[in-house]
This record gives sequence, C-alpha cells and structure tokens, in this order.
Amino acid sequence: MTPATCPRCGTDLRPPGLMSSTWDCERHGPVAPLHVYPRVSSELLAQAAAKAAVPLWCPLPLLPGWTVTGLAIAGDDRTGGTATAVALSGPCPLGGPADMLLVAEEPGTGFGARCAGTGSLDPGEVADGAPDGKVEAAGRDTPLWRTASAEDRMAFAGEAAGVWLWAVLWPPAAELVLLEHVELHDLRAQAHAGLELPVGAPTSRL
Repeated sequence: MTPATCPRCGTDLRPPGLMSSTWDCERHGPVAPLHVYPRVSSELLAQAAAKAAVPLWCPLPLLPGWTVTGLAIAGDDRTGGTATAVALSGPCPLGGPADMLLVAEEPGTGFGARCAGTGSLDPGEVADGAPDGKVEAAGRDTPLWRTASAEDRMAFAGEAAGVWLWAVLWPPAAELVLLEHVELHDLRAQAHAGLELPVGAPTSRL
C-alpha cells in the first residue's frame, strides 16, 4: 500500500498530529487520505471491502478478456473508506488495449474527478437529458452521463447506492464497453467473500 496522498491532486499529506486530527493537503486542506495498492490479490480486495463505507464496485462476471489491475481506497480508521476504486484492463471494442476505473465516492471527495482528469470536485449536474450509458449496479439499472474529462479518456458519472459512481475509460473509444451488459457487484457483499478474480499487470491509471 502506498503512503497517503491527496485524492484530489495526488500530493503527499500531512498526517494527524497534536494540533490536528485530520489528514491535510497543502493545496486542498483536510481530505480523505488515499492509499493505492500497487498489486491486487483476493486478500487485499477483502481488506478493502471490510474498510469501505461505500461500494467496492466490480463487474461480475468480468467482461471477456478483462482483468483486475488496481485498487485504491480513501479514508481513515475514523471515517472508513469514503471512496473506492477498482481498475480493470482488457480489449477495446475497436481494437487494442483499454483501461477502466470504477470509482464510488461520497460527494466532496474529488477522486473521481481527478481520475477523469479535471480539477473539479464532483461531476456537477449530470442528470441532464437522456443518459449516455447505463450499467446494472447491485441489481438496479443505473444511468450514467458523460462528464468533463481529459482528451485521452472518457468519463461517465451517475448515482448508485446513494453515492457517486464514476466510470472512466481509456482510450475514448473504450466507451463502447458501456454498450455491453455490464453488471456491477459490490464486493462488500457476503456473497462475494473469498472471490478469486483474474489479476493483470498493475495499472498506471491510479
């Protein structure tokens, strides 16, 4: 697990001390400390699921040819995990490799927007007009809308289980993945305890 960094900008944090009980970023002030796991295993997924106060989303079954390539969680022992991210890699529908990050976070965390490549805090007004995609999250149809992103990726956001759900995909053409039937399951559910998932090379997207 990497040292704690800011979920909004990735810089190192000042840990709690005698004068403060919060993790502080020089730029953004008190934030939820983000830890990235450089390698993923079933044991680490179970640990993250136990800490998370928000869903730990993962497609089940995985899309053909896709593997889990990264894991991150933001929060401390006091708050629990207020944001989670699962990274996946696989074939792009138009050829070549693709990456996807699935982020669940409480409003105001800012990690999903950072993954999308923007300087905002939340996705803003996403429920404007017809949705641009959808997934099934914990058995519920969950609409997603395109949101601002850097040019090398495509980002979608919506609401699931009372918090933000982000899907960020590289390259932009990988958005076609969301045209498939993607079933997201919360790995915190007891039914997924001890689940073994195919693991790929560590991602550089987290």
